Amino acid sequence: PCLPRLAAKTFLTWVNEEDQLRIISMQMGGDVKAVFERLSRAIKAVQESVIKESGKDFMLDPKYGYIHSCPTNLGTGMRASCHVDLPGWTKAGLYALSVRCEELHLQPRGTRGESGGQTGITYDISNKHRLGYSEVQLVQKMIDGVNTLWKEDKEILAGKLIPATP
Repeated sequence: PCLPRLAAKTFLTWVNEEDQLRIISMQMGGDVKAVFERLSRAIKAVQESVIKESGKDFMLDPKYGYIHSCPTNLGTGMRASCHVDLPGWTKAGLYALSVRCEELHLQPRGTRGESGGQTGITYDISNKHRLGYSEVQLVQKMIDGVNTLWKEDKEILAGKLIPATP
């Protein structure tokens, strides 16, 4: 269900997967602003193309945001994520990381997707919420949360922070 993408693998779209349309912008490194700007341009271009071809626009509810077929994406549909190495949190265990991510309104995943499981020390950390926040707020939530987890990871490794245990 994937349409052609850029050779650099920084932009792609999925059609009729969980959502009717999923627009993805990604790149290596920490330039979240460039990723977000590319995504914004792509959404605008796809939206203009849909309107030109069909005369119809994306479905937008003033209260609930964009309407998708995947109910977990109700709202902005924005899932901003970052792959980050967290050896301290890995040593502390998935329970400890999950508890901390819940406090930060984040969602930890393995790097093989939502149900792909965790391997190694690299996690995909994303905003947990989609509803009731703007896209900018959600991206900032992810940035702040990843920075907090990374700082705490260093403290765990140094023995200065003891994470929650079951």
